[in-house]
Amino acid sequence: VQLQASGGGLVQAGGSLRLSCAASGRTFSNFVMGWFRQAPGKEREFISAIKWSGGSITRYADSVKGRFTVSRDNAKNTMYLQMNSLKSEDTAVYYCASRWGWYAGIPGPGDFGSWGQGTQVTVSS
Repeated sequence: VQLQASGGGLVQAGGSLRLSCAASGRTFSNFVMGWFRQAPGKEREFISAIKWSGGSITRYADSVKGRFTVSRDNAKNTMYLQMNSLKSEDTAVYYCASRWGWYAGIPGPGDFGSWGQGTQVTVSS
């Protein structure tokens, strides 16, 4: 599976952005896609994940709960991340990733096998 992330940009604090991640290749019922981000000098951290089928099963990091929403369009093989009420600390390169099978708990980068190229999100205060 190949992943292509897009939609990053510069936005003022309190604003919104929507990221997209298009997946090419075959996906199956246990396919899972997720979002991570990496700020300068920091480790890559989990943001959100969504199961590809079987209902809207999602998971979020505490830092983005209530502000970010992950969704998918199976017909377009695309995952989205709607980011609202953005803060300066949300500034990072955002990556989409995929794995097979849902993950118990909060996954780390090593739990995902395929990665997109990353898209820069900059929130100005």
